[in-house]
This record gives sequence, structure tokens and C-alpha cells, in this order.
Amino acid sequence: MPTQVLMPQMGESIAEGTIVRWIKQVGERVDRDEPLFEISTDKVDTEVQAPASGVLLEIRAKQGETVEVNSVVAVIGEAGEAAREDSGAASPASGAEAARAPAGAAKAAEAVSGQPQEQAQTVDDLRRQRSSPLVRRIAKEHDVNIARIAGTGVGGRVTKKDILAFVESGTPPEQPTATGRARPAEAVPAVGRTAKAGESVRIEPMSVMRKKIAEHMVLSAHTSPHVYAIYEVNFGRVAALRETHKAAYLAKGARLTYTAFIAKAVVDALRAFPIVNASVDGENIVYRRDINLGIAVALDWGLIVPVVRNADERNLLGLSRAIDDLAARARAKQLKPEEVQGGTFSITNPGVFGAFAGLPLINQPQVGILGVGAIEKRPVVIGDAIGIRPVGYLSIGHDHRLVDGADAGRFLAHVKQALEQFDESWM
Repeated sequence: MPTQVLMPQMGESIAEGTIVRWIKQVGERVDRDEPLFEISTDKVDTEVQAPASGVLLEIRAKQGETVEVNSVVAVIGEAGEAAREDSGAASPASGAEAARAPAGAAKAAEAVSGQPQEQAQTVDDLRRQRSSPLVRRIAKEHDVNIARIAGTGVGGRVTKKDILAFVESGTPPEQPTATGRARPAEAVPAVGRTAKAGESVRIEPMSVMRKKIAEHMVLSAHTSPHVYAIYEVNFGRVAALRETHKAAYLAKGARLTYTAFIAKAVVDALRAFPIVNASVDGENIVYRRDINLGIAVALDWGLIVPVVRNADERNLLGLSRAIDDLAARARAKQLKPEEVQGGTFSITNPGVFGAFAGLPLINQPQVGILGVGAIEKRPVVIGDAIGIRPVGYLSIGHDHRLVDGADAGRFLAHVKQALEQFDESWM
């Protein structure tokens, strides 16, 4: 009997995935647990393994197509076997079924308010409001009424893509009328095309990952007032410790990199300054007890930030192993959704490409990010003499809604001191 391949749910909040590439084609033999296709979601790009062995009989979702979780995307069976017509997957409710509950709710609203149903919330309004917590948080931050947005999700749900497009369009908040009901204000026209007919250009669509990065960066720029400070750090002691211990670390399966030292110093500073490890929730401050450190990994096709969970519970060897493992699996598209979620602070290293310093955007909903510049030999003043030492510049980007310049300065000074006087017991 043919086996139906379903779009997996890569995390509780994931409702859909985009087919990036089919690794196998119709008619090809596939073994159970062999990579079958690649998908991209809001959280991670990953390969999906075949649920059974056999021949790929049918592909029902093309490359670039976005489909709901649990939808049938392919069928595996034996050569010559016919694919079943029924999907066998959990399909969305029909239009009548989807509307039944909202319609009942609308009638209840009419009975309570005494207003005609057409003046109360409509079925579409109620359906749109059944959105994810992330969408509701973005709407709250930008003072947007979700009922105003035409959702493209299942049953008219407003997706993250919908809310970000609405915010980016520059539509102002609703204005209350004399009756107390809100009325839409005139929308500001969206930015037009940048390419004109006859121009010598090449146009190609954004990859799924690039679109996700664009959405996250626009959200961060709209959400956080970014402020930066840059400190010079003498990595002389770190370089000496690295030279002494790197062979022993390699024997234990870990590369001893500058990033690992910096991560350890950052974890110690986050413990000392919990405000930098916090987040903003409306008018509340959420202090995180866990320190989950995001380490940005540059890929040939984009950027991803896997998370070292409970980083404060690891010594330098543990951090080195975790960072190496996450980076390797990110490049192999083998990360799990939960491994790119829940970060409380991030580190990114543009210095590996030669940058003197970096001023990165904050990874929402965090309130701080550390940028690492190139670590190179430079002349430094040592007492009354000049010596040559490995020197690098660290920047702290912080959300000024929560983290003041003084707090950010103390935090980065703590990181600087920890690196220049690195405690060998941490190793």
C-alpha cells in the first residue's frame, strides 16, 4: 500500500512550510530515513527524511510551494503501484464548518450588545483574530487591529507575513469615530518597484530564507530603538591560553576558538547584568532565568542563529563543543526548530570576514546583541612601552526601551575585563 508523505510540523507554532528542493524525483528509489526534500519554515531550513522505502510515485507540492502542515506532499510505493487519491491527512475544515463557530459567536455578540449583527464583529473579523501569539504581539506593538487585515492563512487567519506586510505598508492606526467604533485611516502607498522597463538588470525572486531574514530585520528595526557602544579588547591572555590548550581540546573533539572564549565571558556578564538578558512584553519586563546564547552562523544561502541552551551551565569545553556542533548541523541543514528558538542574547562575528567592527540588528524579542570585529595584531600601550598584541573590537547593540547606555557600558566593560583577565578555572 502506498505511503503518503506529509508536510511535518516543525515546532508547535509552525503552521506551514515551503518546499525548497526535491532531493528525489518521481520514479527514483528512496530508502527509509533517506533525505527526500528540503523545507523552509519560519524557524529553520531542514531536510525531511522519507517515512518508508520504495519508489517516489508522485510529487504533489512543487518547489517553491508553501503548504500547510500535515498536507500530503508526495507518495511512496512500489513501482507500478497507483497512488491513492485520498489525502489521508488532516485537512482544513470546509468553508461552512470554518464559519460555523464564528457565526455563532457573532450571534452571541449581537445578543449581548443589542446591536445588529452587521454592526458587531463579522465572521471574517473573528476568523482573522484567531492568529498566533507572535502575530498578536506584533499587532499590539504597532497598534494594529488584526480584523483590518485580509489574512492569507487557513480560514482567513492572519499570518506573520500578512502582519509584517501591513506594518511595512505604512498604514496608520485606526482613528475612533464619534460612535466609538474605529474607522480605517487612509493607507500610505507602498514602496513602488525599483526596476523600470528597459533597464539593464537581472531580477530573480528571493529565497525563502532571504524573505524570512528580511521580515525579521524589518521587524527588529521597527520594534527596537538601537543604540551602540564599541570597546577595544586586548586578546593577549586569551591567545596564550588558546595556544596552550588547543591540542587538548582537539583531542576531546572541540576546536578552541576565540568565539568560545567570548561566549564564556558574555555568559558571565549576562549573569551579572540580568537586564541585558531580559525582554520587553508591553509595559512589563521579563527577566529570563535561563541564559540561552544565540550564535550567528553565516551560510552560503543566508544566516541562521542556533541557540546554545543553558549556556551558563557549561564550561569552556562544553561551550566549544556546543558551538561547533550547532554550526556544523546548521551548514548541513540538520537543525531542529527548537534549536533556533528561545535565545535570550546573541553573538555575531562579522570579523571573520575582516570587518573592523559590526553594528548588528537585535534578534527579537531579545534586547541586546554582541558584534565581534576582526582580532588582529596591533600596537598597544603596555605601561610606558608599546607592544604588539592581538586586539579586537566588540560592539554592543542594545534596545534603549529597556537597556540604558550605562547598563550596556557596564556589561561590555565586564566582558572586556573577563577576556583580558580570563579565569583559567573556566576551562
